[in-house]
Amino acid sequence: MSEVMMNNAAFEQAVERRHHYYIDAGFMFAAISLLCLGYIMVVSSSLHLGERAFQNAAYYPLRQLAHIGVGLLLAYIAARVPLKIWEQIGPNLILVAIVLLILVFIPGIGVKVNGSYRWIDLGVARLQISELVKLISVLYIAGFLTRHVVVVRESMKGFIRPLLPLGIIMGLLVAEPDFGASFVIGFTVICMMFLGGARWIEFITLVLMSVGLVVLAIVTSNYRMERVTAFLDPWADPLDSGFQLVQSFIAFGRGEWVGVGLGGSIQKLFYLPEAHTDFIFAVMGEELGLLGSCVVILLFGLFIWRAFQMGIAAERLNLRFCSLLAYGLGTWVGLQAFVNIAVNLGALPTKGLTLPYMSYGGSSMIVMCFVLGLLCRIHHETKLCLEDKMKQRRPWQYA
Repeated sequence: MSEVMMNNAAFEQAVERRHHYYIDAGFMFAAISLLCLGYIMVVSSSLHLGERAFQNAAYYPLRQLAHIGVGLLLAYIAARVPLKIWEQIGPNLILVAIVLLILVFIPGIGVKVNGSYRWIDLGVARLQISELVKLISVLYIAGFLTRHVVVVRESMKGFIRPLLPLGIIMGLLVAEPDFGASFVIGFTVICMMFLGGARWIEFITLVLMSVGLVVLAIVTSNYRMERVTAFLDPWADPLDSGFQLVQSFIAFGRGEWVGVGLGGSIQKLFYLPEAHTDFIFAVMGEELGLLGSCVVILLFGLFIWRAFQMGIAAERLNLRFCSLLAYGLGTWVGLQAFVNIAVNLGALPTKGLTLPYMSYGGSSMIVMCFVLGLLCRIHHETKLCLEDKMKQRRPWQYA
């Protein structure tokens, strides 16, 4: 009788565990704050654009709200799917990524905008493939480093193998051209390889090769070289190559300490190009000032810190895939935020990268929300594993 009661109690406890979901409060605070603040700034910076282009001031705010809604739905799905599934399908996903990148060059499927082939027309919307490819690359590398940890640590062959399909992907991205996406993927992969156990000699070799390829890509492309020279001295040609950066400087200058007030930006009124996408941070600096800009930077810092803490916690429990995935996702979001903010401030050449969770854009917002769901899942599975170890029970088969 007592054995039956114990089994029933264990069953009820297991059911309770299935319904309980662990949430990292600091991480969720940062993510939700960035989403809300980003949406407010998209509304502020796009009303006049919608009115002029579509005779509908709410055009961009409504579409961005739809992007966030779809993204949060996918985040919920990602948060419920066991990470083991993503680890298993990683090799197949990398093949899908290569196929999609090839499709953007096919007339009738790929869409050319401003001289770049980056989108696939889905009828109701356009999908920017590079955003999806960033996510797939991180999933693939995390899975490979988990399955082949010994080979990666002990041989050059193991170090090179995962880089071959990624080399194809970055080559296709540069051909689009989308140098910013290839830079983000390359840097993130280098960090993941180092954290995954690559030897110092191989790590340094990869860094030097990457720097060489970046320099080669710049000197062999007129428009990239023009961006670099404009970045070094935007005031040399403030009405042409340096125009966007100069307008961004003016926006930050007008914002001073506390900003001109929400909705009060002048630069967004057709002076600053891409004010609601790539240069939304400049509009924020004008309207919310240095104080608002620092708050956003601190929120990104909290987001990235919590992501890396998830990775450290998973690594301590020997959840290698969870750990590497958390490191990779945290590096990706942190790098992209850093580059976007640095470009807005004139510290880096223009890259065409959105500000995660804040800039207008369907593909970027949806993928970034999916990243949010994956990080929530990592935290949840790590907490469940920690519970099992503390109670000295058989590891829970994550549901």
